[in-house]
Amino acid sequence: MCMPTVKIWKTRPAYFVVLEILEKKGDMVDDDLFSQLKDEFEDLGYKDFNNVLLRLEISGKIRTTSMSRGKRRVELIQ
Repeated sequence: MCMPTVKIWKTRPAYFVVLEILEKKGDMVDDDLFSQLKDEFEDLGYKDFNNVLLRLEISGKIRTTSMSRGKRRVELIQ
């Protein structure tokens, strides 16, 4: 008999991991940041990622600036 797979809650929220990545790597393009975040949160969609970025920007933790065709640069505010 097979046991059903159980999803385990993450101990660190996505916004915290975004801040950690930016601290280690510095400024990033949003696509690169999303793919790094996707390694830890497999079920994270792009809409959820945008919500995380929006919350962090509103709270004054990050700044996003538009680059070419739909790309954004995400930087940590010290």
